[in-house]
Amino acid sequence: MANMVSFDRLSEEEKHARFMERIAAGEKIEADDWMPEEYRVALIKLISMHGISEIMGALPEKEWVPKAPTLRRKLGIMAKVQDEMGHGQLLLRVAEDLMKPYGKNREDIMQDLFSGDLKFHNVFHMPAPTWGDAGLIGWLVDGAAIITQTNMLHASYGPYARALQRICAEEVFHAQHGEAIIMALTEGTQEQRAMVQDAFNRWWESLLMFFGPAQASTTGSSKQDVTIKYNIRTKTNEELRQDFFSKYIPRALSIGLQLPDSTMHFDEESKMWVYQQPDWNKFKQIIKNNGPKSKERLRLRQLSYHNNEWVREALSPMNKVV
Repeated sequence: MANMVSFDRLSEEEKHARFMERIAAGEKIEADDWMPEEYRVALIKLISMHGISEIMGALPEKEWVPKAPTLRRKLGIMAKVQDEMGHGQLLLRVAEDLMKPYGKNREDIMQDLFSGDLKFHNVFHMPAPTWGDAGLIGWLVDGAAIITQTNMLHASYGPYARALQRICAEEVFHAQHGEAIIMALTEGTQEQRAMVQDAFNRWWESLLMFFGPAQASTTGSSKQDVTIKYNIRTKTNEELRQDFFSKYIPRALSIGLQLPDSTMHFDEESKMWVYQQPDWNKFKQIIKNNGPKSKERLRLRQLSYHNNEWVREALSPMNKVV
């Protein structure tokens, strides 16, 4: 109690300094701990977006559950969709705890999604017209997610770091599931190999955009700057993108895929992959819900949310029989 009283008597600047000392020492911040407003807001935005993206990210693959080529493939992709929804629920619980001081909860997160105030990841606005797309999402989109999420496994915010331990372990299986589909197709007929190349070409720009722009916004601090400042993650957008290239470009080439960017190469002097930048204006439109499948997937999510309202009401503590 004495320590609590002495901490409460500190000025905001002194509390912030003490907070930064804890982070520098590798301590984990918990939901009930004092934290700067900037830190709390950054976490709410990051974790809410991550959680919603897990839920929205199940929709492109959900389309392939009834169309998967074999029963084994159907069971595999159904399990993956179930995992993604579970990840979303886990993350929204973490975000909900952070929102308590503002009197908000998970309901507000969903309403922010429907109103357009909360974005979901740019890759999940895109179509998945073939079985090759379903495999590529698991192999490369989930592969990119693993690179991003493992960079935050030691995040300063304890509840998020612990949630990521489980999520990353399951995402590894998802990536292996996608890779198995891609390998089966590339070892198949000429038509199947062409399907994989077509999906690779279609998703290339989205994969480049996955990690976000390299540079901070000219209007102020970017989200990447804030998350690095507070040791929520340690690498920049471009560093993560380069890690993705180093891991997956050799693999893609080894199975006979052609890079959609004919100019792409590894520069030995800088130890960096050189590539053509995607259209970042297009990226801005996609995250404003103006992507190819944005409206359709938001409508599906909203319809499901309203159709299952009776379940939430039945589970409400106010409706439980004492």
